[in-house]
Amino acid sequence: MTKRPMDILDQVLNRQPVLVSLKGGREIRGVLQGYDVHMNLVLDKAEEEINGQPVSIGTLIIRGDNVIYISPSVQ
Repeated sequence: MTKRPMDILDQVLNRQPVLVSLKGGREIRGVLQGYDVHMNLVLDKAEEEINGQPVSIGTLIIRGDNVIYISPSVQ
């Protein structure tokens, strides 16, 4: 059976890091803590790579209209 996008997000919720690509070319990696139907996201242990160095952000809320894609993260 084909999985719906929300079912896939439920599988990684609170389990493994995800990579979130945002408008403007930014990419944030963190553990998905929650989301809603508008794709607003809550990430814990969020970090962004700047100049090749990971920068810790902590807990982050991302507004859904900035999200391009969400992918399971490879560490």
